[in-house]
Amino acid sequence: MNFPLIMLILLVITGGISLLDRFALRRHRAPESQGPWWVEYPKSFFPVILIVFFLRSFLVEPFKIPSGSMIPTLLVGDFILVNKYTYGIRLPVANVKIMPVNEPRRGEVMVFRYPENPSMDYIKRIIGVPGDTVTYRDKQLTINNIPVKMASDGEYTYIESGLNYVYSRRFHESMGEQSHSILINPEVPDMHIAGVRPFPHRENCSYNDRGFTCKVPEGNYFTMGDNRDSSSDSRYWGFVPEQNIVGKAFMIWWNFSDLTRIGLSIK
Repeated sequence: MNFPLIMLILLVITGGISLLDRFALRRHRAPESQGPWWVEYPKSFFPVILIVFFLRSFLVEPFKIPSGSMIPTLLVGDFILVNKYTYGIRLPVANVKIMPVNEPRRGEVMVFRYPENPSMDYIKRIIGVPGDTVTYRDKQLTINNIPVKMASDGEYTYIESGLNYVYSRRFHESMGEQSHSILINPEVPDMHIAGVRPFPHRENCSYNDRGFTCKVPEGNYFTMGDNRDSSSDSRYWGFVPEQNIVGKAFMIWWNFSDLTRIGLSIK
């Protein structure tokens, strides 16, 4: 469902009826009398729809986490808020940037339109920015020939769909000023080569059973999930074009299963 498009259509309809009533229909009614329901209802809803449309399009948009690809940073059922303007102000629906603000940085958690199906929203961590060379081999991430620092933080257990327990190792990973937690399952292969699909700029990447190396092209970003061995990300479907960016995830505002997560910042 293209919610922004639906909101835009409702905004145009309710706004159009409000303007029509103000400059035409009202003249044919007695003073202080109400118009028909098909005029009064749109007029009542128009301010609400306008405010919601403005907030979601230019300031903050809510999303729900549907999968475990970002565990332990984000859990299934987390409701998050996404800053819509930090990466530039964009036209609603068309998603065309009209005013640059900040560029996405390595280590930030970003929401974007899935390149293979732009009607779907994905959330991953930015690993490579334009010009970077990203290598992931033997479960060690390297950016521009510099290994990313990792510090062990014990074991981490979670339940997958189907009530399956998953045992992983937890690490703190540092990218410049950014520090976050990741999960690595030592029993899972480094790469599932069969899962790599054709994608734009595929020639920038080389794969083997131990991992891959990718050169990030201009205007694109390389993303990965924090749950490294349970994430469909740029390793398999390619780079994220700049025009697919939605915004930066910055806070968890609700989780029905764990109220202690309310208000947590996303690092």
